[in-house]
Amino acid sequence: MKPSVLAALALGSLVAACAHSEGTSAAGPSFVNPPGRPAPKGFTHAVSVPAGRTVYVSGQVARNEQGQIVGRGDMRAQADQVFKNIDAALAAAGASLSDVVQLTAYLRDISQLAAYREVRERVLGSSPRPASTLVEVKGFVEEDILLEVDIVAAPRH
Repeated sequence: MKPSVLAALALGSLVAACAHSEGTSAAGPSFVNPPGRPAPKGFTHAVSVPAGRTVYVSGQVARNEQGQIVGRGDMRAQADQVFKNIDAALAAAGASLSDVVQLTAYLRDISQLAAYREVRERVLGSSPRPASTLVEVKGFVEEDILLEVDIVAAPRH
């Protein structure tokens, strides 16, 4: 075969491979809990995301549209506002809470974990769960902030 024919065939194979890769991303992420590990509560051990679009949402705190802290001293109220802010950021980027594949939460007081988890479960639902990290921190930029959450999403569309 002529070199130009070989080049055309190679290019055609490359285009087909790329098209296949794009088609794979429509399938969405795979949420995996490996054998030999205890069943996690509220998260997934690993999330595999095929090639595609990724949305990163910066850490969100309990500020309303006017920039005021919502729910001073109330973890449930702050968690509700934090997830409202995340939902709004995702919507602005063409994604939704169901596209979240990774979540990192920073709590000022770990004794408030149950209240945070209650809201997280209500907002994100029971399955599939994003990969997740939870950290207790000494404090935030402002004393009234009890929680900050950042996420990564992989929209299926």
